[in-house]
Amino acid sequence: MNYATLSSIAANVRNAIVDGPFGSSLKTSDYVDKGIPVLQGQNITGDTFNFNNIRFITNEKANELSRSKVYVGDVLMIKIGSIGYSAQIDDLRGFPYAIIPANLAKITPDLLKIDPDYLVKILNSVEIKRQLLKSASKTAQPALSLGKIKALEIPLPDLITQRQIAQVLSRAQNLIRARQRTLTALDELLKSTFYEFFGDPVRNEKGWEKRKLGECVLKIESGWSPVCLSTPKINENEWGVLKLGAISSRFYKPKENKKLPENVIPRSDIEVHKGDLLFSRKNTRELVGACVLVFDTLPKLMMSDTIFRLVYRKDIALPHYLYYLINHIGFRKIVQALASGSAGSMPNISKDRLSNLNLPLPPIALQTQFAAVVERVTNIRVQQQTSLTSLQLLYQSLLQAAFQGDLDVSKVNEVVSRPTSTNSQDTSEELIWQNLRSQVNNQSITLEDLQNVFPNADYPKLRELVFNAIDSGHLTQTYDTKERAVQLKAGAPRI
Repeated sequence: MNYATLSSIAANVRNAIVDGPFGSSLKTSDYVDKGIPVLQGQNITGDTFNFNNIRFITNEKANELSRSKVYVGDVLMIKIGSIGYSAQIDDLRGFPYAIIPANLAKITPDLLKIDPDYLVKILNSVEIKRQLLKSASKTAQPALSLGKIKALEIPLPDLITQRQIAQVLSRAQNLIRARQRTLTALDELLKSTFYEFFGDPVRNEKGWEKRKLGECVLKIESGWSPVCLSTPKINENEWGVLKLGAISSRFYKPKENKKLPENVIPRSDIEVHKGDLLFSRKNTRELVGACVLVFDTLPKLMMSDTIFRLVYRKDIALPHYLYYLINHIGFRKIVQALASGSAGSMPNISKDRLSNLNLPLPPIALQTQFAAVVERVTNIRVQQQTSLTSLQLLYQSLLQAAFQGDLDVSKVNEVVSRPTSTNSQDTSEELIWQNLRSQVNNQSITLEDLQNVFPNADYPKLRELVFNAIDSGHLTQTYDTKERAVQLKAGAPRI
């Protein structure tokens, strides 16, 4: 395998590899409402460029900073902070060029030497990011000098091989994005289903009885934060303590833990179990009050002292309802308002304040119906998440093989083209999806409308069929805020 520095594969033009101006050359006061766009690190998501949240400077100021001009086709790299993330500029929305700030660098590739898509994928590989971090300055925010970027070595096969590698990796990425879209759709489906069942919990237009949270739980349990190792536990016999990251995203992540030292006696009374409702009592202002429902977990994991366990009363409030209520985008602001703390400390929600939180409380029978829907969709979500994880591991293994020169494109094409489906359907089910699609066609329709179309199908079964149709891409769903109902439309089946 041949290797080449970035400077050797850059185009033979002035400022082919360049970074943005020093901070003093581009100040906050320079920004205006319209003019020439200034890109930022947030315009790179993973390995994809997005033209969002753009700031502007005048044409005159842009001419002063002409050294830092970038054009469509250039490759951007974050060089300060989250270093190493790279993406190619594919669209500037009609602007002739843009300016980059100090935290970005750009590479104008020589198209006779390197395929831009291949370059972006290699720059985003674990191996390259490891090299960049190693060569970055050891400051509060890691930073790369332009010299380090120019001297970076990457594997460089011939152009045909580069393009083949990029195509294989792109196909794997497309599968990953398809799974991610499915997960997003399932999450949105459950949020809209919550509205369908219970309405807006802030306005409480359905007039549900209000009870204090303290009346809906048997107790609120606290965790424990002993001094732990910096690494997570690696087997079922070890004990660990959950980190805040395990619940901050509002999805339970059991691998976000720290291993308990062997000489410290664990506390089995605060071990996390399936069905637990965990609550972040202390975090940043945006994340305090995050809540997760534990659908499954690793054994021997304990709550940290920044986490509460809400031991709910099953005869009054089910965890599925409480989970979606507390995390509701409007209601969470009410929850977060309970937090107190000085400017120098993280906001904290006390047990007393949380116990006095007023909740709209629908009948337990309706909560039970909603819980059944959540369980059904969650089972699909787990399958999709497992598939996503497998595809991400496949992508990384392909990328590593490409980096080492061991990727045989002819052998991996079939693997990437025909991934194992987590939701295979037989011919009869396929006909059902086609029938459902034919009913909605190009119009919007609700689940209740479909029940009229299929009068012999019971509601739970029909809902299950619709969930599967959404999961496979035969139907798409949105939430009509005006009508407060889930709207279904025909979709295109995903891979």
